[in-house]
Amino acid sequence: MNGLRLLVTLVGLVLLWQAIVWLSGVPAFILPGPLLVAAALLDRWDLLLEQAAITAAEILGGMVLGVALGMASGAALVQFAPARRWLLPLLIASQAVPVFAIAPLLVLWLGYGMASKIAMATLVIFFPVAIAFYDGLRRADPAWLDLARTMDASNGAMLWQIRLPAALPALASGVRVAAAVAPIGAVVGEWVGASAGLGYLMTLSLARGQTALAFAALLVLSALGLALYFAADRILRGLVPWQAESVAADD
Repeated sequence: MNGLRLLVTLVGLVLLWQAIVWLSGVPAFILPGPLLVAAALLDRWDLLLEQAAITAAEILGGMVLGVALGMASGAALVQFAPARRWLLPLLIASQAVPVFAIAPLLVLWLGYGMASKIAMATLVIFFPVAIAFYDGLRRADPAWLDLARTMDASNGAMLWQIRLPAALPALASGVRVAAAVAPIGAVVGEWVGASAGLGYLMTLSLARGQTALAFAALLVLSALGLALYFAADRILRGLVPWQAESVAADD
């Protein structure tokens, strides 16, 4: 049923897109119609696939690092009071800095290669995972924690055996948000400075007046983002089956 809804939504958006092109009479170099974009997809599929592989590698690298660092930071915030006093305000303040302001610095420090794009994706992914995991760890049942303390359980044991299972639903929500925004970091880095990737291809195509190819790259990027989100959602439903059942029941 969800697949059918997605298909209907996509068809509706394409029809609306075509209607806007017809009614406005806008030139193709400003807003190409769906048929022109589809032709660019078919004609340059090899180039698009090659650039998509590079962007996908950057996104996946950032996803792995961002989730790992976010979980480590969330655990540190719960386990260590000094980390909570110093790191939490820093994390919140970091979100006031626009990603576009950070991207040129990362390119300057790490170069035009993949490293700066992975770092950018990591920064975008890190915060929602860290905050969601921290919230989940804090919401562990106090009665279970008190019982563990009376049994002389260590902080590490309470973290792994009580707090972590209780935090899994919150962590899953944070990872889903991270999967949705993961392409932003990589593409912003490619826009600022790169020699490959879908963001680079979009910038180059627009500079050459190949708007249809830029739209085709954007569609491929959207497909990558959707694939990453649904893959993450499938994995998380397996890790947190009770949450998946409650969502299915609501549907």
